[in-house]
Amino acid sequence: MLTFFHLIKVNVILLEASSRFGGWLWSTRRSDGAVFEHGPRGIRPAGAVGSNTLNMVDDLGLGEEILPVSFSHIASRNRYLYVNGQLHKMPSGISGIVRTVPPFSRPLLLSVAAEILVNKTKNDDESVHSFVSRRLGKELADIAVDSLCRGVFAGDCRKLSVRSCFPVLYNAEQHRGSIVLGMLLGSGEAQVITRGPLAKRSKKESWAQWSLKRGMQSFPEAIAEYLQQSGRVQLHKEAVVKQIDPSASGWQVHLEDGVISADHIISALPAKALSSVLPRSCQPLTQQLQDISSVTVAVVNLEYDGSILPVMGFGHLVPSSEDRGLLGVVYDSVPFPQHNRPDGQTTRLTVMMGGAWFQEEFGVPEAATAEHLLSRATEAVRCHLGVTAAPRWSRVILHRDCIPQYYEGHFQRVESMRGFIKNNNLALSLTGSCYDGVSVNDVIFSGRTAVEELLGTVV
Repeated sequence: MLTFFHLIKVNVILLEASSRFGGWLWSTRRSDGAVFEHGPRGIRPAGAVGSNTLNMVDDLGLGEEILPVSFSHIASRNRYLYVNGQLHKMPSGISGIVRTVPPFSRPLLLSVAAEILVNKTKNDDESVHSFVSRRLGKELADIAVDSLCRGVFAGDCRKLSVRSCFPVLYNAEQHRGSIVLGMLLGSGEAQVITRGPLAKRSKKESWAQWSLKRGMQSFPEAIAEYLQQSGRVQLHKEAVVKQIDPSASGWQVHLEDGVISADHIISALPAKALSSVLPRSCQPLTQQLQDISSVTVAVVNLEYDGSILPVMGFGHLVPSSEDRGLLGVVYDSVPFPQHNRPDGQTTRLTVMMGGAWFQEEFGVPEAATAEHLLSRATEAVRCHLGVTAAPRWSRVILHRDCIPQYYEGHFQRVESMRGFIKNNNLALSLTGSCYDGVSVNDVIFSGRTAVEELLGTVV
């Protein structure tokens, strides 16, 4: 749906397989005013992709709904790692860089200073863990970067591609020979998006992230309303695509209850779902789509009475060496206290589990019970945060195949797929989180890019 916002000038049919629009942008709004996020809970305003998203928020009239969190906020300044059975604040500021801060065994400044002297690789790609180990040292890779990849991708940094997952780091090395120099001097041409009022405000007020008063689900809801009011877009929920066949004018899209003709398809389907509906003539494309894996994540929302956190910050991540099944805990009430119920002190937490380790820790998703996942989540809160009370409210959501994994060589796969589409003159665009980035900003920008390639520049 985020793609079709830009297609307002042509006749568009939007097909959504589920009963609601928004995908992983999913919020529970309780009658007492509390809001709980089951997917992304905040969006970063940084860069061209961040400005692009805020421009869309402006266009939708959601500016008054914004809940900004600045870089000076405690949720931005304090982020933790759970290592060796203890919470450790991530180093920040000058003092955090020049002195030894547990769980690290030496000052980060030493790793950063030595990084400038490391030769750049001649390889087209490598794993995130290999890249960081080579440039900054194995300890940072094993603890900090391992945890970061689990928090962002729910993935294993020893398999994930640095070129596709962290293109800024890869490009810094390629263009400047160093991450540090790349950060200081720039590394290649940056995308340019004209900032609208909200994007300008985010820059002026130094936002680190933002949410919406009624939760992130408000975003796709506003887009759906905008598209419906345009009169140029047909929106269909519970419209599962069964098969796509080529036709003289483009495609025949087969649904359970009929067939739709299309001149062009912009697919935001997960890669494997798209592979299952393409015709046999697309076999090379189908195989490469099937090679893009995704992981399952259990999200457990918890609400406790009172103020129960021993520390204040955004939350904590857990490296795979500490607990393979527990990815991290977000302290939702700290960055977004506006989502707490207004009467009485409460604390909202979100525990994330599984990812690349889901089957190893919990078995096949079909067999995982809500009771077991809830028990594992509350036990983690007890051990990590010292909370002995039972939650007053909870909800367990199992997101199957929710985060694509960009393994080494992902960029070559994507280039090859788009090359096949171009060489065979297929009226097909690939968008969504399986190709050009998994964040909300990345997905929106990939939709914009697909529209621009099809229709020209989007204003």
